[in-house]
Amino acid sequence: MGEAAGRHYARPGWFTRHVFNRIVALLTRAGVSVWGSRELRVRGRTSGEWRTTPVNLLTLQGSQYLVAPRGETQWVRNLRVAGTGELRVGRRTQEFRATEIADADKVPILRAYLKRWKAEVGVFFDGVSASSSDSELLRIAPDHPVFRIAGL
Repeated sequence: MGEAAGRHYARPGWFTRHVFNRIVALLTRAGVSVWGSRELRVRGRTSGEWRTTPVNLLTLQGSQYLVAPRGETQWVRNLRVAGTGELRVGRRTQEFRATEIADADKVPILRAYLKRWKAEVGVFFDGVSASSSDSELLRIAPDHPVFRIAGL
């Protein structure tokens, strides 16, 4: 499946793929949540096989969100098709249903996400930070899919 024209995706570098993500995934599997990290498990949209990746789970005003700082990643595409997945920390598994958030509704979520994880993911947000204006956050919103998750 080819990438759609105009879709934003920031491919992870070697260090992120081979060192950082692996360390975070190992710690998360061991039950240590690093800065809110979880292991996301979602079925592949073509294969149906479970796919895993480390993600940051944002809790904002009683709701939980997954934000894709790198844009239209494979986990985003898989979650759009599957509609459900699992978040794990150690042996604890949270099954969930995902609802994608419209761009116009992402501003407070992106602001909170950047406030919490800017040091880790800020480079993927085109110079926008938690203190940027609503219009700047709205400008980058289409580049960063956001899902509200709720337990099954």
